[in-house]
Amino acid sequence: MQDNPQAEPMHPDSPTNRRQFLRGAALAAAAIAAPLKAWVQTGQANSPPFPDNTASQDYRIEIAEIEWELSPHKKVRTAAYDGQIPGRLLRLTEGKPATIEIVNRLDRPEIVHWHGQWIPVAADGAMEEGSPMIAPGGQTRITFTPKPSGLHWYHTHVPARRNLKLGLYSGQFGLLQVEPRTNPARYDQEHFLVLHDWEPYFASSDDGSQVVQYVCGSINGRMLGYDSPVQVSEGQRVLFHILNASATEAHWLALPGHHFQVIAMDGSPVGNEAKVETLRLGPAERISAVVAMDTPGVWILGEARTAFRNTGMGTVVEYAGRAGKPQWTAPARLQWDYRAFADAVPVIRKPDVTVPLVFSSRFQGHGALDRWMINGKSFPDTDPVILKEGLRHRLVFDNRSMDDHPVHIHRHNFELVSIQGAAMSGVYKDVVIVEARTKVEADLVATNPGNTLFHCHQQDHMDSGFMALFVYA
Repeated sequence: MQDNPQAEPMHPDSPTNRRQFLRGAALAAAAIAAPLKAWVQTGQANSPPFPDNTASQDYRIEIAEIEWELSPHKKVRTAAYDGQIPGRLLRLTEGKPATIEIVNRLDRPEIVHWHGQWIPVAADGAMEEGSPMIAPGGQTRITFTPKPSGLHWYHTHVPARRNLKLGLYSGQFGLLQVEPRTNPARYDQEHFLVLHDWEPYFASSDDGSQVVQYVCGSINGRMLGYDSPVQVSEGQRVLFHILNASATEAHWLALPGHHFQVIAMDGSPVGNEAKVETLRLGPAERISAVVAMDTPGVWILGEARTAFRNTGMGTVVEYAGRAGKPQWTAPARLQWDYRAFADAVPVIRKPDVTVPLVFSSRFQGHGALDRWMINGKSFPDTDPVILKEGLRHRLVFDNRSMDDHPVHIHRHNFELVSIQGAAMSGVYKDVVIVEARTKVEADLVATNPGNTLFHCHQQDHMDSGFMALFVYA
């Protein structure tokens, strides 16, 4: 990973720390035990699992247990939305009120979080903020005005702790595309890709603590080789909207022979639409990128690391008039730096308030998850962070641990203003990966009063205390 300017880019299959080594070994073993089926061309037209439903701003979501086929040889039993994985693509228009009815068919309370939306606490979907839970067999109706536009998502926000069937280990996630009032087309096709890891289990790290690993992965609910290809024509510009809905894993994506022109992150346009060979998405991050289709063939668009790709994390891009087995060529290095997408000349702004947020962990003992802390305390015992309406707050994310953390703020976004001391501007996000032993600074302008949850978006870290509540003065 390359947010640290002193860090060397890593080879796609080179583990960078002991936990990545454990994960890679486990996934490689799983791949050997269940080899990927050879590609069989069907000639089917691309049929994405997202119906285009723009006529109404009113939707109904039903939460229920389903059996889902990742491939003919791999099925999972999980909770999901509307009987499919991912849930339906919801298209809303910025500034136009929407009403969502949510029905809970499960035998446990649930809640749905509208990730990326600047909406009231009652609708946001986080019980830590005060949003109401939906009782078993119950239902609720929420109304909110979508804002901001861009690629967002909706997902469960219940804790999982040691139950690996709950929270984001399950299939409870779907895409939310908020359209601007005017949307000039700059592309020929638009495709949505949702990444997820399946069949989680606990494994021991070499320090005796437990980490979550997975047996297989998918894009749009299907393993590589078992979905319809993305069909393109030479010369087209294809816009890919990509969400990492994994509970804990960051993922790298590549499309051999092509580059991604990143136009937005977490729904916000970037300062510089740079072209890159690989994309990195932490849990809950979204990227919108245009790809010029200028290398005809049949290609795998997939996880750049062999172990993850071999367990299903990929799909196929097929040019018109081309056939055969999809090809894969690994990128030479995995490189990612948020600063590549920043303004060419940083805009320097002075904060009104500086908020230090130090991330650390406490070893709980062999066979246990680490206990995570913000400023030395674990949720719910963390101190509230006081926001003052209208002021610019400089959040100093100081990661003193050996783990990367994709940290997320509800009901707001923030502008990245420095990484490891290097100034930047023009990149607005609601999730940012703060790498191990690094410091990131981000400015949040407090314009949406109400309780606001801040947390690491890794399910196991959040469940182990990595949360704090931001409270308006």
